[in-house]
Amino acid sequence: MISKSILKHFEHKHHEHLAESDVYNAYKIFFGTLVSESRLRIINLLRSGKKNVSEIMKELKMDQTSVSHDLSRLKRCGFVNVEVNGKFRYYWLNEETIKPLIELIDKHMSLYCIHILHNMKGGKEK
Repeated sequence: MISKSILKHFEHKHHEHLAESDVYNAYKIFFGTLVSESRLRIINLLRSGKKNVSEIMKELKMDQTSVSHDLSRLKRCGFVNVEVNGKFRYYWLNEETIKPLIELIDKHMSLYCIHILHNMKGGKEK
C-alpha cells in the first residue's frame, strides 16, 4: 500500500488526482536512477562537494556526453542541484534529501548487502 502522504502532497501541489499506479511509476524512475553505475559514481563523487563537468570527467575518467547525460537525469530527479558560474555549471548533491538518503543506504549496505558481494567472490559466510 502506497503512503497516502505521497498522493496528498501531489494533489495539494498540482490540484489533480494521481493514481496509485502512477506513484509506482515514480518509484521506478527514482530507483532506476540509482541502477546506473556511472550515476552512482557521480553521486559518490559529489559527496565531497561541488564539481563542474570537467572535474567530474577527469576524476571519473568518463566522456563529456556520458557525464552530461547522467547529470541531466540526476538533476531532473532532484538528486543534484546546479548553478552557473561564468562558463561552468557546478553540481552538488541535494543536501536535504539525497545526501542523508545515501548515508542511510551506506549503513544498510554495510549491514545487509556487502556480504553478498563477498560471498559471490568466493568468501565464506560468517
